[in-house]
Amino acid sequence: MSFAQQKIAETKENVKKLFPGLLVAVLVAITAQFIADHYGAPAMLMALLLGIALHFLSEEGPTVEGVQFAGSSLLRIGVCLLGARINVELISMLGFNFVMLIIAGVVITILFGWLIGLLFGADWRFAVLTAGSVAICGASAAIAISAVLPKTKGSERNLIFTILSVTVLSTIAMIGYPILTRFIGLDEITTGVFIGGTIHDVAQVVGAGFSISEETGEFATVSKLIRVSMLAPIVLILSIIVRLKTGSDQSHGKKAPLIPLFVLGFLALAAINSMGLLSHEVVEFINSISRWALLVAIAAIGMKTSLKRVMDVGSSAIILIVTETVFLAIFILIGIGYLS
Repeated sequence: MSFAQQKIAETKENVKKLFPGLLVAVLVAITAQFIADHYGAPAMLMALLLGIALHFLSEEGPTVEGVQFAGSSLLRIGVCLLGARINVELISMLGFNFVMLIIAGVVITILFGWLIGLLFGADWRFAVLTAGSVAICGASAAIAISAVLPKTKGSERNLIFTILSVTVLSTIAMIGYPILTRFIGLDEITTGVFIGGTIHDVAQVVGAGFSISEETGEFATVSKLIRVSMLAPIVLILSIIVRLKTGSDQSHGKKAPLIPLFVLGFLALAAINSMGLLSHEVVEFINSISRWALLVAIAAIGMKTSLKRVMDVGSSAIILIVTETVFLAIFILIGIGYLS
């Protein structure tokens, strides 16, 4: 058998092993999207809950390897493709001051989350995971940050809890923040900055922004994209920190790569899109692939985690992520008041 024939045979064997688990994860994702389209429930949340209900499929049987692949490799592909959303020209619409406010909100919220996590007695990995998901882009950020943090027995449980929490908080914010901004008396631009600078998930940002006006929706979306653009540098910094830490602590196993490939892919796509080399149709296509990849990955992650283990995180974890969410909202509001 030639080398090429051997590789083809190995590929066929791998596909055969992965197919059952991948198929189940895809079916869960499609079901979650159907529920979201027809009943207005967040697709990510539905994928998680449906996945958790099928937890037994990740423990034994022909679906185990495919579920593992979808929950690891596929999620990195989805995060990598998020880079196509970034466009420097769109970001410049907000102006330097508001851009810096949003970037400062991301950085300071992560630092605040880490510090407050110490006060709550939380593991630093969990504190950084929750703070990063609150500060940047909800579930997508949680997935990306989790991919570079050192793995522990509770890693998947913490990821599931974080995704569930930020999705629920995003939905509450989508309803409550437009009412809050109207009560405070923000104009359409500053309302867009507040909504885009504070709500965790992109879908809820769009829903809240465009429920007020077209202009508010556009500024909210652009503000959110600034936070999304912070995903790559934050993950890169965390990757370097983890590499240094694991370098001095061999109990964590082998060192994490200095620059994860999915981060490089994210940056490359962002650069290509910012140079205008991608048409609107191509960007939409890439975004669609990214969204489905993440949805399938989250379904698989749900299957890998039991609901009982998620609940083991305790009330202090809930207080932690709510505190981080409130802190970010207050910080952005104060910044808008100062700049206005």
